[in-house]
Amino acid sequence: MTLVESPPQPAGAGSGASTAAERPRGRWRRLVAWLVVLLILIGGTAIAARLVISPTASGSMLDPEGPGDNGARALAEILRQQGIEVTVVRSRTEARSELDDGSTLAMADPAYLTDEAVQELVADAQRAVLLSSSARMLRLFQLGEYASGLSAEAVADCDLPEFARVGTIVPGRMFTPADGIDGCFTGEDGSAAVLSDDASSRRISLVDGTALFTNGHLAENGNAALGLALLGQTGRVVWYVPSPTDSDISGDTPDTLGSLTPGWVTPAIVTLLLAGLAAAFWRGRRFGPLVAETLPVTVRASETMHGRARLTAKAADAAHAAEAIREGTVRRLAKRLALGDRVAAREVADAAADRLRIPRGSLQDLLAGPPPTGDQQLVDLARRLAELEDAVDTALHPDLRAPNPDDPSRSGRTTP
Repeated sequence: MTLVESPPQPAGAGSGASTAAERPRGRWRRLVAWLVVLLILIGGTAIAARLVISPTASGSMLDPEGPGDNGARALAEILRQQGIEVTVVRSRTEARSELDDGSTLAMADPAYLTDEAVQELVADAQRAVLLSSSARMLRLFQLGEYASGLSAEAVADCDLPEFARVGTIVPGRMFTPADGIDGCFTGEDGSAAVLSDDASSRRISLVDGTALFTNGHLAENGNAALGLALLGQTGRVVWYVPSPTDSDISGDTPDTLGSLTPGWVTPAIVTLLLAGLAAAFWRGRRFGPLVAETLPVTVRASETMHGRARLTAKAADAAHAAEAIREGTVRRLAKRLALGDRVAAREVADAAADRLRIPRGSLQDLLAGPPPTGDQQLVDLARRLAELEDAVDTALHPDLRAPNPDDPSRSGRTTP
């Protein structure tokens, strides 16, 4: 028998041509898929870096455009509903240009500005409301000093007419007013939640706005009315939001690892990480489906039970054995009495007593009493528990335990 080699077929004939045409097409599909995965990883890394490096400015404390719990957007909207123009600025230069004789300056803690910049900004405003409780603001404008907090409600109890209809508030930080400074919403020790300076041609007020005017606290007590009384006395509010980009603090910044590292190191590290992930997906081991495998040894539940019983008997642990017996009895009685799986032993005892028509509490010691101290007490406990289960079964199913009149052994008669 000889082997005959078949003649070569044309390029377009047979199934070989279609297979050869499908292979390059499949390779291109895999290559495109990997390119898509790589682009997704690069895009996700870039977005995460952007979010970490450049957080949104609207997330700062008492931001009038911030919708979160720490923002003050709700107070700004209330002011606008009352016909008051609210201008939000994030630059002190823009804030000074917006201020005029008929405007109120609202400002949170300007931690990024120097003392001179803060004083120049406040000097241009006819009314200034400092929504800050920092000791620096108290010192700069000589308003007072810190005092102990107040957890109870406080009323205005001052001569300023704009606070007459505010009602009660629960202030956060309390202050001791300096000489010539009006204090409103005071406590028993004379400390005040709102400080106002009317000695000069302008009015400067200070209040802990973080505990009263944020979106999370504005609806409490008279907080909204207090914010309207402080900021709504003029027809326009210039709300300055301090930010690190508007800082005038100059100084030598210490060298960090990022400043000492060349600019190409971070992109190179990111590229290597992405290449490693791509290689792991490409050459990683593919695990097949899970296969159910029979264990070489099968341990019966009865053997486990007897083994634990022998260990308990060897250790002479009557208390542990009694706990196991009681737990089994309670579980079986709860099932028979339709009480559920998570019922307590005392509830099972009361239900069994009701079924047996005996006073409640008579079975408490049997099912939930102190553990036995010896083997004889353990045996007595096991016997009484078994008798209790039989009694409950008899009460639940009296027909099953009633004597059969046709049974010869019961009547003493024999059948022919």
